[in-house]
Amino acid sequence: MGLEETMNTHINDDLAAGIRRARGQQLGDLLRRSAARSPNKLALVFRDHRDTFRELDEVVNRTANALAALGISKGERIALLSRNSRAFVILRFALARIGAVTTPVNFMLNAEDVAYILAHSGARGLICQDSLCDMAETALSMMDGGPDLLFSIDHAGDAVSDLWAPIEPLFDHPDASEPWVDVGPDDPIQMMYTSGTESRPKGAMLTSGALYAQYVTVITDGEMRADATELHCLPLFHCAQLDCFLTIDLYLGATSILHDGADPAAMLETIEREKVNKLFCPPTVWIALLRHPDFDTRDLSSLEQGYYGASIMPTAVIEELSARLPNMRLYNFYGQTEMAPCATILRPEEQLTKLGSAGRPGINVETRVVDDEGNPVPVGEVGEIVHRSPHLILGYYNDPEKTAEAFKGGWFHSGDLGRFDEDGYLYVVDRKKDMIKSGGENVASREVEEAIFRHPKIVEVAVFGVPHPKWIEAVTAVVVPKDGAILTVEEIDAYCRETLSHFKSPKHVSIRSALPKNASGKILKRELRLEFETIFDA
Repeated sequence: MGLEETMNTHINDDLAAGIRRARGQQLGDLLRRSAARSPNKLALVFRDHRDTFRELDEVVNRTANALAALGISKGERIALLSRNSRAFVILRFALARIGAVTTPVNFMLNAEDVAYILAHSGARGLICQDSLCDMAETALSMMDGGPDLLFSIDHAGDAVSDLWAPIEPLFDHPDASEPWVDVGPDDPIQMMYTSGTESRPKGAMLTSGALYAQYVTVITDGEMRADATELHCLPLFHCAQLDCFLTIDLYLGATSILHDGADPAAMLETIEREKVNKLFCPPTVWIALLRHPDFDTRDLSSLEQGYYGASIMPTAVIEELSARLPNMRLYNFYGQTEMAPCATILRPEEQLTKLGSAGRPGINVETRVVDDEGNPVPVGEVGEIVHRSPHLILGYYNDPEKTAEAFKGGWFHSGDLGRFDEDGYLYVVDRKKDMIKSGGENVASREVEEAIFRHPKIVEVAVFGVPHPKWIEAVTAVVVPKDGAILTVEEIDAYCRETLSHFKSPKHVSIRSALPKNASGKILKRELRLEFETIFDA
C-alpha cells in the first residue's frame, strides 16, 4: 500500500476536498492573490475604464456567480469570439473560477471556420463581440444545434439582433463572494484551437498546471517584473499575448494597458502617455512601429523590455531596434500553442551573437532535435524539434489519433524542423508540414490548397510561404488550370476572398502549365520557394 493510499484511508471526502482547496493552484486563483497583495494598484486599462486589482477581482467574482446561476458548470466549453476588451479579461477569469473551459475563437476566421470550432468543441455558450455577431449568426445557421447560451459584448456600439443577450448585466450580479469549484491542476481550463498543419484546426486542451508551469518559465527566463506597465495590442485569442504577457502581468501584479488592435499611431501615443516599459509584438508590428512617422516624435524612452515571437526577426530590424531604442532589452520567444506556448527563449545579450536563433529551452522545458525514429541527431544536423515539459497540453480534444501521433515516444513532436549549435542554441529551419506564418498567424498550406483545388477550373495547386517585407512570410500559390480552361489571376483572387479567411488568401498567385515534381510525383515546393523568394523584394 502506497503512502497516498495509506493517508487516504484516514481522510473523509469533506476533508479531502478541504485539503484540495487549501492547496489550490488553478487559473482562477491567480487574480485573487494579486488583489490581496496589491488591492489598490492599477491592474487593467481599457479605453476609459481603469480597474484596480481589487475592482477587477470583484467584478470577476460577480460575473462567475452570474454564469454559475445560468447553469454553466465545470468542464463545459464556452466560446469567446471577440477582439481585445475589458469584457474578454473578465470572462476569461470568471469562467476559470467556475471550472468552465474558455475557448477563444480567432475573430479573423470566416463563418465556416467558426461553425466548425463551435461544433467540434461542443460549446455550451458563445459570447460574441457586437460587431462580429452577424458573422457568428451565419456560422450558427450552418450548424445542427449549437450553443444554447448566446451573449453579446457591447464593444463597438453596433446593434445586434434579439438572438443575443447583453453580457454586461452579468458584471453587476449582486453576489460578489468568490465561488469555489473543485478544479484540479490537470483539469482542462482553456482550449485553444491551433491552425496546425491539417485542413481543420485542433482543440489543444490546457490545464491550470500547464499554464502555471509556463508562467514560471516565462517569468524566470523572460525576466518579467511586478513593476511593469505593459501595452497589449495583439489578439488575446492567441496564447502568446494571453499567456506569455497579459496573464503574467496579472499574476505578478503589473499593470496592463489593453488595445483592441495593433494600430501603430495609437500604440506610440499610449507608450508615451502611460510610460509603458514593456511591449510584445511580432516582427511585423515592430517593423510597422519603426516605419511610422510618429516613432521619432514620441518619447519612447520608458521602454525597457521588448519581446517578439511568431516568426524570425530579420537581422536588420534587430539592429535597428537596438540603435533606435537603446534602453530596451529584447527577447525572442519560440514555441507553439501546445506548449502553452513558450518553449525556448533568446535573451537580450544573445540577440546579435546568435542571430536567427530561437534561444535555449526554458527552465521547465527539455528540447531535443531527433530523426524520424526519435533518435537525437548530432549537433548541427537538422531534425524534428520535440519537447518534454509540464507546459504541455493534455491532448487534442476528441482526437485520440492526432494526440497519439503528437506524443509518440514520450516526447511532444512539434512538427518544426531545427538544429542545435555547439552552444545549445536552437535554430528553427523549416516547418515539417509546410506551415506558413504570415503576420503572426498560422496558415496551413494544405488547407489553402484544398480550398483552391475546389475551383472548377484548377487541376493542381501548390501553396507555400515566401519572404515578405511586412508579413515576414506571404502565402503564395502556383496553380495549374485544367486543359482548355481559361483562368486569370483576378478570378483566383476573387475566389479565394470568397472561400478563405482574408489572412489565408494568397498574396501572390501564379498560373503555370505544370508544377515541378520528383520521380515519384511529389511536388517540389522547395524549388518553388527558391523561384519565388524575391518576388516581394522592394
